[in-house]
Amino acid sequence: MALSRETHVLVVGGSDSSGGAGIARDIATIAALGVRACIAVTAVTVQTHEAVKEVHDLPAGLVANQMHAALQTNTVAAIKIGMLATEQIIAAVAAVLRENRHIPAVLDPVLASSSGRPLLEASAIGTLIRDLMPLCRLVTPNLIELAILAGSELAVDEDGILRQGQGLLGAGLRALLIKGGHAAGCRSTDILLRSGQEPIRFEAPRLAGSMRGTGCALASAIAAHLANTRSLEDGVRKGKLFVFEELQQIRGTMK
Repeated sequence: MALSRETHVLVVGGSDSSGGAGIARDIATIAALGVRACIAVTAVTVQTHEAVKEVHDLPAGLVANQMHAALQTNTVAAIKIGMLATEQIIAAVAAVLRENRHIPAVLDPVLASSSGRPLLEASAIGTLIRDLMPLCRLVTPNLIELAILAGSELAVDEDGILRQGQGLLGAGLRALLIKGGHAAGCRSTDILLRSGQEPIRFEAPRLAGSMRGTGCALASAIAAHLANTRSLEDGVRKGKLFVFEELQQIRGTMK
C-alpha cells in the first residue's frame, strides 16, 4: 500500500482522554508537520485538563507487539517515546529499540502529570536511565525531571543545570535537551548537551501562564523533523519554534 511507504513517526506513550497531552497531542503535532504517525499505547488514562483520575497500564508484551506491528507495516523514520508507566514496559521498549538502532528515538521522560500524579513507578527510574536512555538519540527532560534523573535537588542556576546534565551524559546518554520552561526570567532557554561538544542554547520569549502537553509537542516535533532527515540541532531549533508559534496562536484565540 502507498500509505506504508510514507514516512512515519512511531509514537509510544499513554492516552489522554482530554486530548491535551499524550498520544493525542503527539499525533496532532506530527501531522501538522506533514508526517504520518503510527502508535503503540503503553497506558490508558482517564484525565481532564485539571487532573489524572485513573491510570491503567498495558502488558509489556502487548506494547512490544504494537511496536513490532507498526515497524513491520510502515516506513518508520523516527520514534517518539513518552509515558512508559512501569519497569516492564521500559524493558520491552528498550528491547525493540535495540533491534532497530538505525531509527532515531526521542524520549520525553514523563515522570508525573502536570497536576503532580506519578506516571512512572519510582523503582523504574534506574532502569530508564540504564537500559533505555542510552539507546535514544535525544532525551528531553524539564528541570524537575532533570533533577530526579540526576538524583539531585532542583538546580538553582545554569551551572547546576549543566552539572546535572553532564552527569547524565557520563552515564551513557547521547544527547540531552534540557527544557527551561520551569525556570524564571523573560526568556525561555533550552540547552542541548552532547558529549564532547559545547552546549547550544535555544531561546524564545517566555509566554505568560502554562499549558499542558508542551513537552509532548516539542519531543514529537523534533522526532518529525528527524524523520525528515534534519540534523539534531536543526530539528531542535525548528521544533522549539513550532511549539512557540503554536502557543502564541492558542493564546491569541483565548484573548
